[in-house]
Amino acid sequence: MEKYIQAEEALKIIKSKDRVFVHGGAATPHFLLRKLTERASELYDVELMSISLQGEAPFAAPQYKSSFKINSLFVSANIREAVNAGRGDYIPAFLSEIPGMFRKKILPLEVALVHVSPPDKHGYCSLGTSVDIALAAVQSAKYVIAQVNPQMPRTLGDGIVHINHFDALVYHDEALPEISSGKQMSEIAMRIGHHCAQLIEDGATIQAGIGSIPDAVLANLSAHKELGIHTEMFTDAVLPLIEAGIITNQHKKKYRGKLAAAFMLGTRQLYNFVNDNPGVVMLGIDYVNDPSIIRQNPKATAINSALEIDITGQVCADSLGTYQYSGVGGQIDFMRGAALSEGGKPIIALPSVTAKGVSRITALLKPGAGVVSTRAHAHYIVTEYGTAYLYGKNMRQRAKALIEIAHPNHREELEKAAFERFKNYQFERTNY
Repeated sequence: MEKYIQAEEALKIIKSKDRVFVHGGAATPHFLLRKLTERASELYDVELMSISLQGEAPFAAPQYKSSFKINSLFVSANIREAVNAGRGDYIPAFLSEIPGMFRKKILPLEVALVHVSPPDKHGYCSLGTSVDIALAAVQSAKYVIAQVNPQMPRTLGDGIVHINHFDALVYHDEALPEISSGKQMSEIAMRIGHHCAQLIEDGATIQAGIGSIPDAVLANLSAHKELGIHTEMFTDAVLPLIEAGIITNQHKKKYRGKLAAAFMLGTRQLYNFVNDNPGVVMLGIDYVNDPSIIRQNPKATAINSALEIDITGQVCADSLGTYQYSGVGGQIDFMRGAALSEGGKPIIALPSVTAKGVSRITALLKPGAGVVSTRAHAHYIVTEYGTAYLYGKNMRQRAKALIEIAHPNHREELEKAAFERFKNYQFERTNY
């Protein structure tokens, strides 16, 4: 029989200067984080490490800067201000390589805080909505504290952990973070989704993440057949396609017949769908995001986003100049895996302009901008104005193709920049 203790007692193990892993996504253990923050006056320089926390992050407030140091492997919205204000740091890393950093003690963990389902009759809990890097943290940390929550779905796959592996169990019933999917897709997002959908072939294995554009892509697949999902993460947007029999996973080489992912984020409907569902396997991100695994699935089609792209195809996806906005994440993992797949297609999809009308296709990236995908990784670039295919094209040809899908208001200035850069740049003007 499991023995639960109070959070305050469990968290006493955390000492100043400890490195503490925090489970992320919908599995963010908010109750444990609130109770840990209450200990702020007793602690200094506790290093908190995670990838993508959801909901409130009380420890990130300015008054706790001496107690808690954020050292994140991805910058989520709730810690973005703290990181850019100097109260935290960011470690650039491919998601596929993070578990190895824990296991090889490059980033040794003193404590891991995780969020799990209640144990079954055999004593096994599930890491639920986020197996990703959490499995490696559980296996690597010296001490593991589990928040046990009846609202955490019991997902199948790699994230099954026996209660004896946890050093402390804290029971707390609370709702998981939720994000609605597909409710506010703009006309621009739907146009981008349409262009991306035209690139996706029947029988393809898809990777698409979170946001209006991935949702719009999935919403445009109603006429497709026999698709598969092998993805870093997924949302409610896949549910209509599963219910309609469009996503069957029957052509996949890896986990045929099953949706394979590392984490999910959506609504209670999604969490109920995956609960004890053998058609969904949740796996470690070192497997899901391994390009050598991704490439084995047929027609692997990866759809990722960007903040800006220069006219040579350099993709900035993690920063706005020097302002750290997110992280490297799994973009390169899937861009490379899809490129190596038989019939695969790596796609970067983005609106042509920002909300303020600034072109996302630029002559030069902003000073300090991070290049996540290099020119050599870029194949398909999609905006609401169409698709630019860059693979095998020289610098002048790339500029021409990208300018053709830039917003009409910015094409002339981009042409001028291309002419100044490439000297004998030639461009047949289209009607716009």
